[in-house]
Amino acid sequence: MTDAVRTGTAGQYEATVLENRSIAERTFRIRLECPGLAAAIRPGQFVMVRTGRTLDPLLGRPFALYEVHRDPQGVPKSIDLVYLVLGRGTEALSRVSVGDRLSCWGPLGNGFSDPPRGDVVFVAGGIGQTPFLSLGRWWKGDESYAGIERHRADGPRSIRLLYGVRSKSLLAGLDDFERAGIPVQVATDDGSAGHQGFATDLLEPLLTGSIPPALVIGCGPSPMLRTLARRLAAAGCPGLLSLENHMACGFGVCFSCVAPILQDDGSSDLRRVCVEGPIFDAARVVWS
Repeated sequence: MTDAVRTGTAGQYEATVLENRSIAERTFRIRLECPGLAAAIRPGQFVMVRTGRTLDPLLGRPFALYEVHRDPQGVPKSIDLVYLVLGRGTEALSRVSVGDRLSCWGPLGNGFSDPPRGDVVFVAGGIGQTPFLSLGRWWKGDESYAGIERHRADGPRSIRLLYGVRSKSLLAGLDDFERAGIPVQVATDDGSAGHQGFATDLLEPLLTGSIPPALVIGCGPSPMLRTLARRLAAAGCPGLLSLENHMACGFGVCFSCVAPILQDDGSSDLRRVCVEGPIFDAARVVWS
C-alpha cells in the first residue's frame, strides 16, 4: 500500500492564464503560468482557484493537478487543471481569457507516494480522471514532481485507466493518456462508447484474474467510490480513494469536507478531506 504525503508549504499565488480551452462537453483544460506552484505540487494534491473578477462566487474551487509543464531548460513553469462546468464558479472560470490573472492557493492536501511493484489500475468516474495523468507519468518514470525523481525500475509493471462517464461526449483527455502510454478502457452509461455500464464493471475481470492488481486507485462520485471500495474489500485487493467531498476553504478551517474514517481502535472519526486527504485507504473509508 502506498502512503499519502504532503510536500512543500501552501502559498497564495497570482497565476497568468496561458490557455483555457474546451476538451469535451462542458469540460475545459486551463493552463496557469505559476512557477512557484508548478515546482511545489505533486500528483494527488490540488489547488483552490478564484477568478478574481468579482466576489460572487466568494469561495475558490478545488482542482486536482492534471499536469506540470517545464521551460526548455527543464524548470517547472505552469500547471494544467481540468474542470467540468457545473455551477457559478466553474462557469466563471470557463469565461477567463489568455492573459487574465487568477488567484491560486496551494499546493493543498496530501499527494501520492511510492508506487507498488505490481500492476496498478486507476478507476475514474465523471471528472475523476484528472489526478491520474501526472500520477501515471510519475510512477512510470517519465516525469518528476516537487523535485522528487522517479525511476522506471521503481515503478509498477503496468498502469491502466478504467474511465466511466455518462456519454461519449464527456470523455476528456484520452489522447493525453495515450501519449503517456497509459491504456484506457472506457465505459458509458448510455453505451455510446466502450462498455455500456460503469467503470467498476471493467474492474471485475482484473480482480478475479490469475494476477490481480497490486493496487487500485479510484477517483470520482461517492456512489462509484462506495461500490469500488466494497468490491476491493470482497476481493482482498489494496486500494486508495481520492475523495471529491465539497470543499469551501481548502485548508481545514470550515470542516465542510469531512469524511468518516476508520481508526486503528475500530472507531470511526471525521477527517478533513482537504487536510488529511484527499487520499485515503479504501478499507478505512466508512460508507453509510
